[in-house]
Amino acid sequence: MKYYLIAGEASGDLHAANLMRELKVVDTNAQFRFWGGDKMQAQGGELIKHYKDLAFMGFAEVVMNLRTILRNISFCKKDILAYQPDVVILIDYPGFNLRIAKFLKKQGIKVFYYISPQIWAWKEGRVHGIKKTVDKMYVILPFEAAFYKKWDYPVDFVGHPLLDALEQRQPSSNFLVRNNLGKKPLIALLPGSRKQEIQRMLPILLSVVNRFPEYDFVVAGLSHIDADFYNTAAHRLPYQLVNDETYALLEHSQAALVTSGTATLETALLNTPQVVCYKGGTLSYLIAKQVIKVPYIALVNLIMDRKVVEELIQNDLTEARLETTLKELLQPAKRTQMQQDYERLREKLGGPGASAKAAQLMWAELNKV
Repeated sequence: MKYYLIAGEASGDLHAANLMRELKVVDTNAQFRFWGGDKMQAQGGELIKHYKDLAFMGFAEVVMNLRTILRNISFCKKDILAYQPDVVILIDYPGFNLRIAKFLKKQGIKVFYYISPQIWAWKEGRVHGIKKTVDKMYVILPFEAAFYKKWDYPVDFVGHPLLDALEQRQPSSNFLVRNNLGKKPLIALLPGSRKQEIQRMLPILLSVVNRFPEYDFVVAGLSHIDADFYNTAAHRLPYQLVNDETYALLEHSQAALVTSGTATLETALLNTPQVVCYKGGTLSYLIAKQVIKVPYIALVNLIMDRKVVEELIQNDLTEARLETTLKELLQPAKRTQMQQDYERLREKLGGPGASAKAAQLMWAELNKV
């Protein structure tokens, strides 16, 4: 069958790639055309747009780039019609994908949604549009099935695909030696995958570096972003950069300062104590504060339904608070408690196999008589 997939972020690229791998198992004639990234491209098929050209974060930033976004949506619609897929699989990225779903419904093209938009956090009303336009929804967080049941919309909970990604990763040999690390214990910095995030977050995360001279601060970088960009964003604060080895870096780190997002869950599943950090544009933050309904921003805390990891958000994300919180995190008792909570988190997420389960359910749905 012909599959058209749309992922607009680094995490979507990862999960879509694992899904594509499993779709090839159940459908040996699978053909792919997609919006995504390098990981999806490695699975074969044709990459149309890279997510690095699609990622706009925050309300104000979206408004400023609205013309580009609308142009991309128009192009995507035409490209799907020209390709005539058997199904379009949307991966998160709701601002873009929900518009595409509405269009596809009118065209009679089947729509699957893998990794639900976080409408349980804000814009619950979007569920009505999802019910009308999405043929099947496959969710990855344990509380999402109950959320959709409340709206009388049956979904399939498949488990979290990060467990698959972590289980299948290749061991990183000689990580410390290759990257000239190991003279001091490491603190990992995860400033995000979008340039806007990195510009805003990296200098904040690095602001405490001189308060911890006994540690090396190492940035989890991405090779498609120039090293000069990180250097400029760092404002001459000292750090080391390691590209495309985030998991290995986290495994070798005593603690991590992590920009809110999927990375917080990855850090937890790799058993690395963390502080979750986020600072957005002032206008975007004020709008978000009015509409977001959940008590936490970190996925770890949302899944556990209590504070497991400290969240330093917007005005709370100061150099003084970051220093104090990181010092606490490096204490043995705090680290042990957090890692015990991480074990309970894994139990809630279930075991690996989400990608295979999703692919099998999709294949069965596509072959219904």
